[in-house]
Amino acid sequence: YVSKAVGVPLAQLAAKIMVGRKLDELGFTEEPKIPYYAVKEAVLPFSKFPGCTILLGPEMRSTGEVMGIDPDYGIAFFKSQAAAGMSLPTGGKIFISVNNADKELMAPIARQFVDLGFKLVATDGTSRFLTQQGIENQLIEKISVGRPNVIDLVMNNEVAMIINTFSGDKASEDEKKIRTIAVHSEVPLFTTIAGARAVALAIEAMRHGRL
Repeated sequence: YVSKAVGVPLAQLAAKIMVGRKLDELGFTEEPKIPYYAVKEAVLPFSKFPGCTILLGPEMRSTGEVMGIDPDYGIAFFKSQAAAGMSLPTGGKIFISVNNADKELMAPIARQFVDLGFKLVATDGTSRFLTQQGIENQLIEKISVGRPNVIDLVMNNEVAMIINTFSGDKASEDEKKIRTIAVHSEVPLFTTIAGARAVALAIEAMRHGRL
């Protein structure tokens, strides 16, 4: 991936170094500098295996990968998602449910989504935190508590995107159901704060028509 991003066959050069060639001899003595960002996205086959967990571990599960390249980081990220078959929303409702460790980091991202015109919906803990931060949101029930919940909203095509950070290996049944319904319904799903931040930048960049 790095070789493709910088335009240098690094594995080939490394093999030559291992058999005694010198960097000077190969003409590779400076770090490549590129005038763009390169964003990699894995293509995962979860939609073809209904009911399987989408929690990733160290093993390889992707069936391919794509790369988005652009001088603007947000646009590069947008391109990577589009190439992987994910259409990012430009409006609508975003369901947010993040673990306690991520709440502080999520606040400025959530505020950015509101500034972009999105409506936020969240379950009790996340909703209460966002409200305390002065971020407008709609409270909905947890799946295990009652209805309407995020599954109802997804089934009714009322959710444009889901942000749900993991609670670790002992993820709740609610989390597993949220991720499963997102994959089944092809709703964009982001499970890390870094991913949420990147998608906010991507949507903001697209709003300015810089593709």
